[in-house]
Amino acid sequence: MKLNQRFTLLGLGLIGLLTLPSAFADQRFIQIEARTKEQRSQIADRGVSIEAVRSDSVWGFANENSINELNQGGFKILGNFDQEVARGGHETMFDFPTEDTRFHNYNELMEELNHLAQEHADIVKIHNIGTTVEKRNIWAIHINTSQDELEKGQSNKPGIIYVGNHHAREHLSMEIPLMYAQYLMSHRRDPRISSLLDSRDIWIVPMLNPDGVEFDIATANYKMWRKNRRKNANGTYGVDLNRNYGFGWGTGGSSKDPSSDVYMGTSAFSEPETQAFRDFVNAHANTKVLLSFHTFSELILYPWGGKHDPVPNNEDRLTFETLAKTMAQWNHYTPEQASDLYIASGDTTDWAYGTHGIFAFTFELSPKSMYEGGFYPGQKVIDKVFEDNLKPCLYLLDVTDNPKKVLGNSSSSFLKNYQEPSINPALFW
Repeated sequence: MKLNQRFTLLGLGLIGLLTLPSAFADQRFIQIEARTKEQRSQIADRGVSIEAVRSDSVWGFANENSINELNQGGFKILGNFDQEVARGGHETMFDFPTEDTRFHNYNELMEELNHLAQEHADIVKIHNIGTTVEKRNIWAIHINTSQDELEKGQSNKPGIIYVGNHHAREHLSMEIPLMYAQYLMSHRRDPRISSLLDSRDIWIVPMLNPDGVEFDIATANYKMWRKNRRKNANGTYGVDLNRNYGFGWGTGGSSKDPSSDVYMGTSAFSEPETQAFRDFVNAHANTKVLLSFHTFSELILYPWGGKHDPVPNNEDRLTFETLAKTMAQWNHYTPEQASDLYIASGDTTDWAYGTHGIFAFTFELSPKSMYEGGFYPGQKVIDKVFEDNLKPCLYLLDVTDNPKKVLGNSSSSFLKNYQEPSINPALFW
């Protein structure tokens, strides 16, 4: 599809954005003329957090320094909307607005994880994989039908990792992997599901950035917060965790400016959150597939994100393309190499594939545009987004034993005639 068919940011959509509670000082929501992926990459290089793409322009958050660099670089700013955001501070409420209480804050997530571990103790265990800047634990769900492997936290079975909430304001990216874990347990007696559970090593890290999440909802009003809560040398807060990974770190599409939404940090893996996930993945050499959940835009992205070159191994490239196109038939997202949008270096999937050879994907979940809700589409969308992505999640689980097998069969034996049961929200809430 052409870009203008895939992304539309209608003028009315700005109303919802501009009436959001303030998020972080100095940020502005701007529209910039850009017609090619090279121009979009140059805009990202100047510290703009690109949030929507059209055939002729992009929309994103930028601070004053980024706007000055855009002007100096000859970029035409088509719209500049004042969107102030709150400065630091550590609030105490930590909960969602009343109209979005189906979303889980950190403590509620912990309750759900403990419940899963208690109800399914024979195959579920939760692990603390590290701590954040503000000393919150980062929790992972381990699902494995072998008691010995479950206790050790290590397995010889082919492994898959699902991870959410790199970015704080992308709350839907935590709900979907959590619901997926709940779904697997509520259907564990289904022979089709149990056969996968018996033969796979499954890890789910629902909330990698709990500090940022808690800050974003600290006053029961959203703050449009993206980064973690690192206090930077210049008094600003936050590093973009999805620009902080070591493979290709700092080579484009991120910023050295600590006040930028895409600030890369002082060095690769400078943050405890990315260090924790790096060490976790490093410790599980059986991992074959990784899926990172983000919002929004309805995309299925695969490496490379940090360079325009395609994956050099032809068989791997075809595997990525086949997997992505197959999943797109079910969730109706757009499948593409991540850098076809713009260069973004230091991200999770480039590191997972470039360092470990893991077939790693990013799902940019619904909605498609800011007009339809952007980062805050409301709890009404949760069930539909989960339904759209259940089959892709199961598909990746099925092919985890050998992702390249799809080159001989674009579907999978498990899903050829599979029709997932209708989703009963009572299973999850």
